Amino acid sequence: MPKSNLINKKDLIAYFLVAGTGAAVQLIAGSILRNTFHFSYSSAVSLAYLISFIVGFVLTKMFAFDARNTNQTRREMLKFMMVAVGSWGITVFFSVTSLKFVESTLGKNTIILPFSEKPMNLNELGCQIVGMGVSFVFNYILHKTFTFRSTGFYDRLKKLVS
Repeated sequence: MPKSNLINKKDLIAYFLVAGTGAAVQLIAGSILRNTFHFSYSSAVSLAYLISFIVGFVLTKMFAFDARNTNQTRREMLKFMMVAVGSWGITVFFSVTSLKFVESTLGKNTIILPFSEKPMNLNELGCQIVGMGVSFVFNYILHKTFTFRSTGFYDRLKKLVS
């Protein structure tokens, strides 16, 4: 049986590590925005996603799909941004929706961490991770099959705009 091009173990592991780094940036930024600067939950999730976007593009291009020497950074960035917009929507939608469900079912669960005097909402953290998990699957598939692969889309878009 031939190997699937979509589920390549090396690419999946590399992408998981890269996405894990982006996820850590997103979680830390989201927590800081929410707890230190008092942004609303959906605003903190959205802004944290934008912050992790830059980290994600650079790391994904360099390490995940072996696209470091493609000389197509502009086209890859445009495609990455298109995927990121969809992924942002998925992240925010699933984070906010799952939070509403969990809090209506279980109520708010908070904990005071040793390095903070303010309580941390464990439901918010868990639901942000849920949104990021759904987004991970979406991102992997589209980056593998669209962003870091020549599809002709960029050339058609460039021609249309010109």
